Amino acid sequence: MAPCLARRALTQWLWLVTAVALTVLACIALSCFCQAPSTSPEQNPTAQNAPAESSSEQNPSPQNSPATASDKKALHVSWLYGSFVPKDVPFKPLTANQRWKLYVKMTYTTYGIYFKTAFFAISDQINNRPSGWEQTPEGFAKRFGTRQAQFIVQNTVTAFGDGVADWEVRYERCRCDGFWPRTRHAIKRNFVTYGGQEMNLRPQLMPYVGAFAAGVTAASWQPNNPNLAVKGYQAAITQVGVGIGVNWLAEFAPEIKRVLRIDKK
Repeated sequence: MAPCLARRALTQWLWLVTAVALTVLACIALSCFCQAPSTSPEQNPTAQNAPAESSSEQNPSPQNSPATASDKKALHVSWLYGSFVPKDVPFKPLTANQRWKLYVKMTYTTYGIYFKTAFFAISDQINNRPSGWEQTPEGFAKRFGTRQAQFIVQNTVTAFGDGVADWEVRYERCRCDGFWPRTRHAIKRNFVTYGGQEMNLRPQLMPYVGAFAAGVTAASWQPNNPNLAVKGYQAAITQVGVGIGVNWLAEFAPEIKRVLRIDKK
């Protein structure tokens, strides 16, 4: 019985690694075939600026972006909605060192992340998910560890894939005004990102690959032998709604803070 389970686990992990590797390779190939410069407003993240804004704000390329933006602003991370680029910070490609700093902040050193993990673990504990783990301190520890591991795997796969393909991992707030234009921007950015030094449009694939890998990983040690492919698929589909919601929060966070009177300013 044990050798059979070991073979099953090994087969599942080999399948997962192969699927992720093929996806990353496909993304790299796609990036190589999509290097033509883009000049349309839909393909330039800062071309949505109001006409009164300067041309330097309308071009995200390193040559025209102010060199005074600090890492602190360019690599801002919220524990609730992730990394984002404020309107007043030039949106330009990340360096390898910046990508590493951002990954560490997004995945390990932003303390609020652990509160978020605890919230989901408590919800799992109350609803007895998965049912094979008892509603005891030990069961809660397993649920907390599983949620945190799932989060780390998703962030790691997403950051690695975007880094290899040279795609943007951050959300940039819309250089536009109005509720609906900004909402459309938040929705669109859940399905497209930017890549290369010219910051051309790319498909937003890595968060979905990361969600799939994280779902499979978490399911691999859960009780009752859940179907790994189904768990990965469910996690990837969930990312559609979660991604849009997170982007919307990141877009309207300043207004929400003012309404709730928690803006530090």
